[in-house]
Parts: sequence; structure tokens; C-alpha cells
Amino acid sequence: MITIIIPAHNERENLLKLVHYIDNPVVASNAEVIISISCDTTDGSENIKVPPYIKLIKCDGRGRATQMNRAAGMAKGNVLVFLHADVQPPKSFLLDIEKTMDGGFEAGFFSYRFDKESFFLKINASFTAKDGIFTGGGDQCLFIQKTLFEALGKFDENQVVMEDFEFFQRMKKNRIKYKIIKNDLVVSARKYENNSYIRVNLSNLLLVVLFKMGYPARKLKSLHDCLIRTPYRNNTQPS
Repeated sequence: MITIIIPAHNERENLLKLVHYIDNPVVASNAEVIISISCDTTDGSENIKVPPYIKLIKCDGRGRATQMNRAAGMAKGNVLVFLHADVQPPKSFLLDIEKTMDGGFEAGFFSYRFDKESFFLKINASFTAKDGIFTGGGDQCLFIQKTLFEALGKFDENQVVMEDFEFFQRMKKNRIKYKIIKNDLVVSARKYENNSYIRVNLSNLLLVVLFKMGYPARKLKSLHDCLIRTPYRNNTQPS
């Protein structure tokens, strides 16, 4: 069984779209969905109407890592899928995951493209189809065996921006067998729409480099909030 975990902070509209979009694949695969709402959400996301196969919880602690860990602890599935609320998976994504796990892999990610046509965004998206410095970002939709996720120590709740990259670092250190599925997710380009292309890419590169150098998590969060302009920041969680 697969459990899809969706962390969300002020994502009401995106959640309504995503729940409707994944309805048929989820029902067909008999999957479970847990939406984990942040304690600081103010848009009423916790009150949206969802089908009976979806659990909707509101976390006490702060941070996306905390949200995902809490949901993972409740999951009935033996495979966990971490999906962002503003990411639209391909219709076959659950079948792709099942086939990958049956093929001997322990975890994996998806390539993606953006929901806006842009030559430069296509360049960015092309890097998600292969291993590289940005592999493991949350937009790529990590899926992993639940027992392995727990054995690796789950997401580090001290990480407030780079929890996905930090977890992937542990995956590589432990030589986890993973695959990047080349069947594109569709990712929101809102960050690029509210900031320049160059600003976002330089900011992302700086954050990843500083993270790999051991820069403190809280300082990375402060730097992120200084570099990435509003209104996109309205959907980031407070530290």
C-alpha cells in the first residue's frame, strides 16, 4: 500500500485542485492520502472537504519536516510518497512508483517541468531528469520504503528550509538504491513569477552550497527569506 503525504501551509486553493486531480489514481491504486497542515496556517485549509480516504491533520509543531514526520508516523502504507501541494503529478505516478519499487529500488524521485512556458525554466527542469547538485529537492516528490525512511531517522526537524536535501544526503551516505523517474511532474513557477529568474537561481545555488558547507539551518532560513521576495514568501512558514 502507498501513503501519499502532502505538507501544506496556506495552500487551500492548491489543495482543492490537487485532491480533485489525484482522485482517480488514488482510488484505482487503493492508496492512502494524509494532508498535514502547518500549525500557522491561516487560510482555513484544515476545513476543506475531502473524500473519506484522505486524512487531514493539523500539526502542533512548526516546520515542513515536522509535518511530514507526523504524517509518516500515522501512515498505513509500506511506501511513503511526499508530494508538495503545488505540484501536479502525472496520472500514472502511482503505477510508476509501484513499478520502480518492484524493480528493486528502495526510493526514487520524479523529473519535472514548470507550469509556465519559458526557455530558461525548461533549462532548469532538464536538470531534474538526472543526478546533480539539486537532486533531492522537495518538488521532485520523494518516494521511499517506510521502514527505510524510519531507519534513516526521518526528516531532521531542525532543518527549516533544506530538510529534503539533508535527507537525500543521508540516503546517498547509506548507498540507498534510488531511481529518477523521467515522467514529469508539473511544478508551480510562482517563485519565478514573483522574483527574477537570475535571483531565484543564484539564491538556490547559494543556499545549496552553504548547506553543504554546514551553514546553520536557522541562518539558511533567514537568508532564504531575505533573498526571495514576497508575495511568494507568504506561503513559507515562519521560523
